[in-house]
Amino acid sequence: MNRRQRKTWVLELLAHPQWEARLDELLAVPGEHVVGGLFGALLHPDPLVRWHAVTAFGLVVAAMAEAAPESARVVMRRFLWSLNDESGGIGWGAPEAMAEIMAQSPRMANEYAKILRAYIHEAANDCPDCFLEYAPLRRGAFWGLGRLAEVRPEHVVDAAPDIIAALHEPDAGIRGLAAWTAGSLRLVEAAPGLRACVHDPASLEIYRQRTLSTTTVGALAAEALATLGKPAPSHPQP
Repeated sequence: MNRRQRKTWVLELLAHPQWEARLDELLAVPGEHVVGGLFGALLHPDPLVRWHAVTAFGLVVAAMAEAAPESARVVMRRFLWSLNDESGGIGWGAPEAMAEIMAQSPRMANEYAKILRAYIHEAANDCPDCFLEYAPLRRGAFWGLGRLAEVRPEHVVDAAPDIIAALHEPDAGIRGLAAWTAGSLRLVEAAPGLRACVHDPASLEIYRQRTLSTTTVGALAAEALATLGKPAPSHPQP
């Protein structure tokens, strides 16, 4: 297949009703040959295709990180550039895909998790920072931290103050995702903020266990509060 055919094939696979069963087909192709199609899929009009691309990115680039770490770093740097003001674009899906890659690859998590945390941290004064001012992009970073918190919480816990503060954000998506992340981290100190959110009726979509669903900030806050007294899963799965 040429490059255009591969991109079309990747999109068709991600849109297929049995897309999960076909992920092995994607992994059978050298990662460098499919990442172009995956980048394109992050801009697809169908949100399910975009999220399936996030999942696929995690698997493909994690495999690249094992076989050829520098090739995986090239992909991560491409995401970083897309979120840089100087890129001239908007890095739609970049924080989410980076996080899924880190969820699947401990090597990438060790190298890049601090940048994901920086995307939600607004540095004081004029200190250089990576804070994503545009709320929809920052929402993606919060989803990424929530996803990473499920499997590698040690890489997210340093963001606890920013996660707790985000429970009071004006953006409902950020509030809900912050609640989800606080629950995954078992942040007892987040309890007052979570209790303040339990009656919040604002709705949001959330992608978990490879399923996209609609819920409310209040439901996620209540779910998080219920986890605070419980131990984290002992053997989380990427």
